[in-house]
Amino acid sequence: MTATVRLDEKLETRLNNIAQMLHKKKSEIIREAIEQYANSVEKAKKSKLQRAIEKTKEIDKKEFKDFDGTTDDGM
Repeated sequence: MTATVRLDEKLETRLNNIAQMLHKKKSEIIREAIEQYANSVEKAKKSKLQRAIEKTKEIDKKEFKDFDGTTDDGM
């Protein structure tokens, strides 16, 4: 796939400097940046989902204890 990206002068200069410093093509720098960004977004999403699951588990535990207490009251 080919993609066209418009960069302002400041970002273009940064990209050029990084490419020269690392002796890599600009397209390679851009691909690596997208890969790192995608990994970061996926990790953040997974972490957020995991926190929601843990929160739900705690709520479920409390409700189970409350319910379990009512089943042991001799009824």
